Amino acid sequence: MNPAALATGHLTAALELPPGLDTGPAVTAANRLPGGWHLFAPGPENRDCPVVEVTYADAEPKVTVDGQTIRMSLTCGAARSATLAYTTYTALERARQERQILTLHANAAVTPSGRGVLLLGNKGAGKTSVTLALGERGWTHAGDDLTVLAEHEDELLILPGKETAAVRPQDPELWQAPKPIVDLAPFLRVPVPLAGVIRLTVHPAIPRPQLVPATPFSANEQLRLHEALARYISGLPTPLTGPTGAPYGPVWPLDDLPLARWRTHLITRLEQHPYTYLYAPDPQTAADLITGEYL
Repeated sequence: MNPAALATGHLTAALELPPGLDTGPAVTAANRLPGGWHLFAPGPENRDCPVVEVTYADAEPKVTVDGQTIRMSLTCGAARSATLAYTTYTALERARQERQILTLHANAAVTPSGRGVLLLGNKGAGKTSVTLALGERGWTHAGDDLTVLAEHEDELLILPGKETAAVRPQDPELWQAPKPIVDLAPFLRVPVPLAGVIRLTVHPAIPRPQLVPATPFSANEQLRLHEALARYISGLPTPLTGPTGAPYGPVWPLDDLPLARWRTHLITRLEQHPYTYLYAPDPQTAADLITGEYL
């Protein structure tokens, strides 16, 4: 095995790779992960870090856990592709949550006064479009699709998330074209306190824009948050098989009861912040509502 040190997702870990593995394709995915994906020579300071061991799969790819060591067997195609970056990032979600840091499928933006707002929503709900519209109003980007939430003492914080976004072309005739990847700027560089959470629904059929308080949480909202907060530690967004063929993979065995209890506690903390549902016919209207709420 070839030892290295890996920095990704606001963590440093020891990484052991098969000899001769070309990590170039993984490095190209760095700007699509919170905190990047950077390899460097290991030193004494990495001895007590979590460890990710990567081997080639003889049969089915799998993940096992042994204390602070995560062992992943990947197909050769997956290990030699950008999938290596995504899988090693996900393998470290256990260590993140042990440090009260969590990866969340959400967008985030920071007000001109330095307060962070989480934007939740299903795929296609308008998170990216609304975030870009907030940027036009002087907000700072803090993550597209991948946002990092942390608890520090008596505060919830937003940490820098994914710095790029896939933006749908404005020309309706290009609706099937691949979305170009754009760098988000200006982008958050330091943690900021969480001011509030908005769950978005943006659709032209919505007749009247409105913000509706969502606290106290309904049972449905609690269930949605439980699923969202556990998504990355379950490995659900990160199949093990790589870019060829049908992607698949088991639920990863990274979770444990103390971490599940902490996530439940995190839901209680979120309920103590302003938390609203937003309905708007277009991203510009949504951004105007959010700006009026937080400025």
